Amino acid sequence: MKHLPMLLLLCCLGAFPAAASSGDFDPVELVNPLMGSQSVHQFSAGNTYPAVATPWGMNFWTPQTGKMGDGWAYTYTDTRIRGFKQTHQPSPWINDYGQFSLMPVTGAPEFDEERRASWFGHKAETSKPYYYSVYLAEYDVVAEITPTDRAAVFRFTFPEGDDSYVVVDAFDKGSYVKIEPEKRRVTGYTTRNSGGVPDNFRNWFVVEFDRDFEYTATFADGERSESLEQQAGHAGGIVGFRTRRGEQVTARVASSFISPEQALRNLQEVGERGFDEVCAAAKQRWNDVLGRIEIREGDLDHRRTFYTCLYRSTLFPRKFYEFDAQGRPCHYSPYNGEVLPGYMYTDTGFWDTFRCLFPLLNLVYPSVNREIQEGLVNAYRESGFYPEWASPGHRDCMVGNNSASVVADAYLKGIRVEDTATLYRGLVDGANKVHPSVRSTGRWGYDYYNRLGYVPYDVGIRENAARTLEYAYDDWCIYRMAKALGRPQEEVDLYAQRALNYRNLFDSRTKLMRGRNADGSFAEPFSPFKWGDAFTEGNSWHYTWSVFHDPQGLIDLMGGRERFAGMLDSVFVVPPVFDESYYGSVIHEIREMQVMNMGNYAHGNQPIQHMIYLYNYAGQPWKAQYRLRQVMERFYSATPDGYCGDEDNGQTSAWYVFSALGFYPVCPASDQYVLGSPLFEKAVVHYEDGRRTVITAAGNGPGRCYVKSLKINGRNSSKNYLTHGTLTAGGKLEFGMSDTPDLSRGTAPSDAPYSFSSEF
Repeated sequence: MKHLPMLLLLCCLGAFPAAASSGDFDPVELVNPLMGSQSVHQFSAGNTYPAVATPWGMNFWTPQTGKMGDGWAYTYTDTRIRGFKQTHQPSPWINDYGQFSLMPVTGAPEFDEERRASWFGHKAETSKPYYYSVYLAEYDVVAEITPTDRAAVFRFTFPEGDDSYVVVDAFDKGSYVKIEPEKRRVTGYTTRNSGGVPDNFRNWFVVEFDRDFEYTATFADGERSESLEQQAGHAGGIVGFRTRRGEQVTARVASSFISPEQALRNLQEVGERGFDEVCAAAKQRWNDVLGRIEIREGDLDHRRTFYTCLYRSTLFPRKFYEFDAQGRPCHYSPYNGEVLPGYMYTDTGFWDTFRCLFPLLNLVYPSVNREIQEGLVNAYRESGFYPEWASPGHRDCMVGNNSASVVADAYLKGIRVEDTATLYRGLVDGANKVHPSVRSTGRWGYDYYNRLGYVPYDVGIRENAARTLEYAYDDWCIYRMAKALGRPQEEVDLYAQRALNYRNLFDSRTKLMRGRNADGSFAEPFSPFKWGDAFTEGNSWHYTWSVFHDPQGLIDLMGGRERFAGMLDSVFVVPPVFDESYYGSVIHEIREMQVMNMGNYAHGNQPIQHMIYLYNYAGQPWKAQYRLRQVMERFYSATPDGYCGDEDNGQTSAWYVFSALGFYPVCPASDQYVLGSPLFEKAVVHYEDGRRTVITAAGNGPGRCYVKSLKINGRNSSKNYLTHGTLTAGGKLEFGMSDTPDLSRGTAPSDAPYSFSSEF
C-alpha cells in the first residue's frame, strides 16, 4: 500500500469530503441493489442486476444466474448461480464486454458452467453496493465479494476436504489463461464483447490467492489439460486447495484494458489490506457519495427507494481510465485502440441520460462530470465524434444528437474543460455529419434536416420525427453554447433558427407531432397510438412534448394554456391502446405502459418522463403535483420488481431523486428547475464546496401532495421554478403542503426569461 501513487490512493479511498459525517447516518444500508432485477426479456421491472461496485467504478461484479453471453446476467426468480462475473454491462439490450468469472466448487473440478452451477436462495443472500454474500448450497460454500474501482477481493468459506476449488472462466469468443503456482496467481485475458471495440480489444485480468495451490488444470474449448497455459476460443483454469471446515480462501482480483502489467498495477488498489478493510473503505465511499443528499426522516420505504435510486444514479457512466506508474490518468481508447493520456468514461446512452441524470451530476457531483466532460473531448479527438451511445465505444442505438445537451448543460453550469475550443468544435461537427458506420452517432439525416428543417418520413431514415424533435432541441443547446462563447452572430442565429424546427412537424388539426414527407405533406395514414415508425419507442402522444426548450412556443401552437393542459390531460384520459404494427409484435415498453393503468402515459420509457412537469407551464401546477406523487408512490419501490420499465443507466432513477426532492430539470442547458411535489418533510443537499440547501415540506404526508406555499431563503415566492444559482448558492426552500390544491398560486416558468422565444 505504501507504494500506491497518491492520485490512485485518493481514487480508491474517495476524493469527496465528508457530507453528513454523523455516525448514525448510514444511507448505503438503505440501498437494495436487487431493485429491478425481477425482469425478463418480455417485461422489464428495471432490467438491472445487483452491481457490487464503487461509485462510477471501472469494474462491477455480479452473481451470474444467466448463461454466458446472456444480457440477463442475474434474474431474481432464478435459483442457480453459475459464477461471479466481472461485468461492464449498462443494459441487457446492449449486453456486456470484457467479462470473466470466478466460481468456487467442491467435490469435482468442474469447469462447464451448466454442471458447476449451484442452487441458492435469497434467504441466504446479502446484497449491498459494497458487499455481496451468498451461500452456494451445492457446495456448502459461502462466497463474498467487496470492490474497489478496478479491483476486488473475494472470500470463499469452504467445508472440510481435499477438493476445494476455484474456477477462473475467461469466457468464449477468444480468451487466454495462465496459472503461475509459484506466485499463487492466475492471469489471462478475455475478448468477449458485444461490439463497440477495436480489433485489439482485450481485458487483462490477474487473480492472486492467499495460499499455495494443491491442484491446477486448464481448459481449452471444453478439453481439460495439465498445461499451465491455454489460448483458445474458450479458455479457463481451475486451482484447488485442501481446507478445513470454515477455512477461508481469499482472492485479490484486478483487470486492465491496457496491459497485464497495468492489471497488476490496478491490483495495488487493494494493496495489503484484508477483505474487511476493503469492505469498510467501499462502504465509506458509498456513504460519502450517497450522503451528498441527506434524508434522515420520513417513510422508511420511501427512503429505501430514494437511496436505491441514488445508488443507481451514481453507477454510470463508468470510469474507463486507469493510472500509470506515475499516477497519471490514461486509457485504452475504445475508438482507435491506442493507449492515450487522460480521462475516459463510458457505458451510457445520452438519449436516456441527458434528461436528468447528467443534470443531477452537474448539481451534486460536478467534479465527477468534469472528468466525464474531459473524456468526451478525448472521445471526439480519437474518433471525430462525441458518443451518443457508448459501450465501450460507439454503438448503433437510439436517436438524437444529445451529446449537445450533455456538453452544454455542464458548461453553462460552470463545469469547464481545459480545451473549450475543441469541446465546441465537437458539437458543431456532430450536428453536421453522421458517423460512417454508426448511424446513431452524429446526425443521420442531417443533410435533409439542414435543408428542409426536418428529417423526412419517406426517405428511408427510420424514426424521423423523433430525430427532428431531438435535433431541434440539440440545436438550441448549441445555440446556447455559441452565445455563451461569443461565437459570430451568424453562427448563433443559425442554431437559433434551427431550434425552431420542431414547428415543422406540428399538425394544427390534431395538435400533435407527425412525420412529414419530403414534399411537405404529412405522412398518411396517421395514428397517434402507433409506436415506432416516425417515433422512437413511443408514439405521437409521447413525443409531442419533446420541445424542452420552448414550451411556450408549443403552448402557442396548441392554442393557449387551456388547450395545452387539455392535451396533457388526454394522455392520462385515453385508454392504454396502442398500435404495434411497426414492430410486428408488442415490445416490452408497450406492455409496461399498458399494465400501469395510467392511460397512455408511459413512464417506463424516457421520452415522456418530463411531461407531467409541463402542467406548470400551463398554469395548472396542482395537476403536476398530483400526478408526480402518483408516479413516485405507485411506480417505484425498493423491491425486485421496483421499476416500471428499464432503469437505463440511472435516468429513471435520477427522475425519482429529483422528483422526491421537489424539482426537476425539464430543459437541460437552461438554468431552471421546475417545481413538483417534494416527497419528504426534510432533505439536505450538500455541495462539493461545503454549502448546502435545506428543503423542508411542512405538513407533508400521504395524500398531502399539493404545494400551498413556498419560501426561498425566507421570502415568499409564487414561482413554479428554481434557478441553478438559487440552489448551489445554498439556503432554504420551505414548502407548505396540503391535501387540497391551490388554484391561485403559480408563476409558470415560461413567464421567466427561460422560454426560447423570449431570448430574442
